[in-house]
Amino acid sequence: MQIAKKELGVREASGRNDGPRVAAYLRYVNIGEGSPWCAAFVSWVFGQAGYSAPRTAWSPALFPVNKRTQEVSRAVVFGIYFNQLKRIAHCGFAERRDGDWLITIEGNTNMAGSREGDGVYRKRRALKAVKYFADWSNRKGGDDEI
Repeated sequence: MQIAKKELGVREASGRNDGPRVAAYLRYVNIGEGSPWCAAFVSWVFGQAGYSAPRTAWSPALFPVNKRTQEVSRAVVFGIYFNQLKRIAHCGFAERRDGDWLITIEGNTNMAGSREGDGVYRKRRALKAVKYFADWSNRKGGDDEI
């Protein structure tokens, strides 16, 4: 989470999924500038922390059955399902739980919480808005439950 926190405040250069930091996230998953980057951001953070996986720009790929968890823990990846797309279409990191709310760090969002935003933000999201949680760490159980 320290790596993700250091990225807070990163902004796109022109609002078109571009800029030096966004390009680094996308390059990490072999995708060019201009592409949505929430999953690339998640993957890049894990990569910087020494994990070889996940490494994807496709947010639904972050939630395979064997990684899903019911435990809301620090650094667990959350996914929001969009009915119009019929899939997970936005993701980020759980930082902490606050009652029925989830405090997150996520890329390609904005102050309004869009899935096509302009930077890396800390957000407050309703837990009921989250479809899945996935644990990509090596932790055994909820040793860091929030």
